Amino acid sequence: MSLAHAPDAAGSPAAEAPEVLPDLVAALLPGGRPIPRDEALGQLRRQLGRIQGKVQRAFEAHELSGLAAARWLAALTDGLVGAIHAYTIAMVPSGPEGGTQAEPSVALIATGGYGRGVLAPYSDIDLLFLSDQPVGPQGRRAVEFMLYLLWDLGLKVGHATRTVAECIEDARGDATIQTALIDARYLAGDATVHARFDAAFAAFRKQSGLAAFLAAKRAERSARHARYGDSPFLVEPHVKEGRGGLRDLQTLYWLARHAFGVQRMPELVGKDSPGGGLLTPQEARAIRRAWNFLWTVRFHLHYVTGRAEERLTFDLQPVVGARMGYTRHGVQDGVERFMKHLFLTARDVVRLTRLLEPAIERAALGVPAVLPAGDAGLAQAGIALADGKALFSPDRDVAADPAIMLRLVRAARDRGLELHPLAHRALVRNARYAVRLRDDADANALFLDILSGRDAARWMRTLNEVGFLSRFIPDWARIVGLMQFDTYHVFTVEEHTIEAIGVLGALERGDLAEIAPVASELIGQVQSRRALYVAVLLHDIAKGRGGDHSELGAEIALDLCPRLGLTPEETETVSWLVLNHLLVSQTAFKRDIDDPKTILDIAETVQSPERLRLLLVLTVADMRAVGPKVWNGWKATLLRELYWRVAEVLAGGLSVPERDTRVARARAAAAALLDDLTEAEREHFLSLGYPGYWLSFDPETHARHAHMIREAERDAAPLTVRSRVIEARAVTEVTVYCTDHPGLFSRIAGALAVAGASIVDARIHTMTNGMALDTFWVQDAAGGAFDAPHRLARLAVLIEQSLSGRLRLEAEIGKLRREPARLRAVQIPPRVVIDNHASNSHTVIEVNGRDRPGLLHDVTAAISEQGLQIGSAHITTYGVRAVDVFYVKDVFGLKVENERKLKALRDALVGALGGPEAATAEAEVRAV
Repeated sequence: MSLAHAPDAAGSPAAEAPEVLPDLVAALLPGGRPIPRDEALGQLRRQLGRIQGKVQRAFEAHELSGLAAARWLAALTDGLVGAIHAYTIAMVPSGPEGGTQAEPSVALIATGGYGRGVLAPYSDIDLLFLSDQPVGPQGRRAVEFMLYLLWDLGLKVGHATRTVAECIEDARGDATIQTALIDARYLAGDATVHARFDAAFAAFRKQSGLAAFLAAKRAERSARHARYGDSPFLVEPHVKEGRGGLRDLQTLYWLARHAFGVQRMPELVGKDSPGGGLLTPQEARAIRRAWNFLWTVRFHLHYVTGRAEERLTFDLQPVVGARMGYTRHGVQDGVERFMKHLFLTARDVVRLTRLLEPAIERAALGVPAVLPAGDAGLAQAGIALADGKALFSPDRDVAADPAIMLRLVRAARDRGLELHPLAHRALVRNARYAVRLRDDADANALFLDILSGRDAARWMRTLNEVGFLSRFIPDWARIVGLMQFDTYHVFTVEEHTIEAIGVLGALERGDLAEIAPVASELIGQVQSRRALYVAVLLHDIAKGRGGDHSELGAEIALDLCPRLGLTPEETETVSWLVLNHLLVSQTAFKRDIDDPKTILDIAETVQSPERLRLLLVLTVADMRAVGPKVWNGWKATLLRELYWRVAEVLAGGLSVPERDTRVARARAAAAALLDDLTEAEREHFLSLGYPGYWLSFDPETHARHAHMIREAERDAAPLTVRSRVIEARAVTEVTVYCTDHPGLFSRIAGALAVAGASIVDARIHTMTNGMALDTFWVQDAAGGAFDAPHRLARLAVLIEQSLSGRLRLEAEIGKLRREPARLRAVQIPPRVVIDNHASNSHTVIEVNGRDRPGLLHDVTAAISEQGLQIGSAHITTYGVRAVDVFYVKDVFGLKVENERKLKALRDALVGALGGPEAATAEAEVRAV
């Protein structure tokens, strides 16, 4: 095997790294004779450390951008690999031995990303040992010697040994190999072998054409996006493989290289360039900016983690953002500004793909046959067909008639057509003309039709990705790429909004009838359908501006809706919905919906059944669009119950019966189900509950409680625990009957935490006999019912051990698994709100803080230590944020109104929420 050096050519890898190669080769081969392998390995390790340190120091000192650093690291690595190659030749000489014929000459080739001349700090080095004929035993020993040296240096090496013919044959059957060979770059060895391969591979590409390679890359991209995220707006993006990432840009390069043999994208600029000018200078600069920015992010990711990390998780986002110089501006944190820049870059990559890929296809494969539209309506609208897909007629100038962009989308929707790639290209290039349509009544009507029509989310996403929406609705541009630095929202604000529009469509089609039956039924009853769709479009339009985004969004709606063609009545409805779009969810999950005042307050705000229907549907769409783990059966149940109770008030129901009348009805309904009890037993049970108890449960639950209490008294049991799985609500109901004492709720909550159960709601009742009847609704970690028999049995045992003092709660809670490191970067400052307005009978405490095992135990213990009794608890989590609400009274059964007691309560709760950091946290008190 001949690995002899070819003379360096200008611009060769060896010439790019003169400070590495000559000195290192001289050290490895003093006087032309190789030093021992162990000494050589030490020399190489020191040189590798110098290379890596030099690039890292220059990059972190902001002397190099990510792309420049990647190129410099690749060039320096070329020198290292070249020196190892020279040392290998000296250690494993080739040539005639004992008269045998010399083995084939071999060229050392860089492939893959390394072949493109860019290298990330912890990326693989892909090498190809290329020859005309299969290498012999001595050649294989040389390859093995070189690879072991590279591995001993700690480098990750991808390698292959092939002949030129094998390369062509493998490329013919495997698009991945073909892609790697597109980037093949000569490093060392016999340059004539590489030249022959280059010529053969160019002939192969010309003979095979672009069509098959293009289809393979599109399929590969679709699979990759499905794996790493089909949206460019996921809040923990994969910088390399996700949509809008580096791999998408590399795919464009591969297509251009395959079709035209270009080395750099600027070669596609100008009428004399391959393809006749596929890119404008501005577009070429946009590609370079995106390429450079993503490489910079990638370098920081590698250096921060010390590994080939490509996913920008929550814990890494503030670090990388700070290293790149993003600081707080106005209401936006530095990390949010950094992530917005990243998302806007990803959006640009998506647009550039839409723009360049069809142009490459057209230039390489020829202009598709554009046929006149099949009907007069399409032809009149300026729409034609190519390959069965819709595009603009060749004689239409989009700049002169920008409304044709909306006509194209509507026509494709109405006729079930896809948009041709050339149509996407035209939309990207002409999106800026949407500015002219803002005051065009016909264009606004078209837009409203698309927004509220079939498959609205699909077409709104298209209009967003090509840049149309940001020009057409200026306020939309402010939420594009805007993320909230939390673990609750999966998407950026505009992507969440489009997802919510998609949920509306799914509700109308009946696709969610089992998951959200009430909303699925109600959406067919709403009279203000257009207003509903516009309200969903605008519900988060004012996020990121500071202040209440609901109030600001309501003002935007008042200005925008008339422009879109909505009537004054519809405009007022949209503004009201945007203003109150959080009302239903906040009430359902943070307030006691068994408290009549809660229902009456929301009914007073809503005032009409139509608005209640609209608000419920909007709430479901908003929640389901947040992320796949937000919606569950329990939340659906709470929303459903709140809706029916408010609807009853609006129909004149709830406000009519007085409290005593309602209690009497509940007692009578329960008594009717207790035929198996004696008269004395029945009267005894009916005497146990205070009014609040009778109004908190349905008759069937009262009957279960009666039998439970009868058994407990018959057996003189100090503690009774019953559990019931409610599959329809995705919860398990746990009922505890025992002697009441201070801190009871806290000890039960601690036991449930140790058992792995998450409390989502609770009702706490002290009966007239001094016993506590506490009901908890719990879920497992996945948001489902806690239903495994062995876990339910253990749960009952842990409650008994906790109440008897045999379970050391603090120690057991301390053993529970903590949250992943990537989530700890999300800051949740402790916050306490004490409200004496929300209920006529209780003080309502809302605590906000970072969720953790045992949090509810700590918080309720603090409440009990202040001498307060908990009447009910409502537990909600938003990612890593816990929002827990408690209805409490003092020992006399009254609200807590003394300022000194309120301050002590607040301080205790902040301490329970925040631990060591709590002393500096801010809390808010609203008391009357």
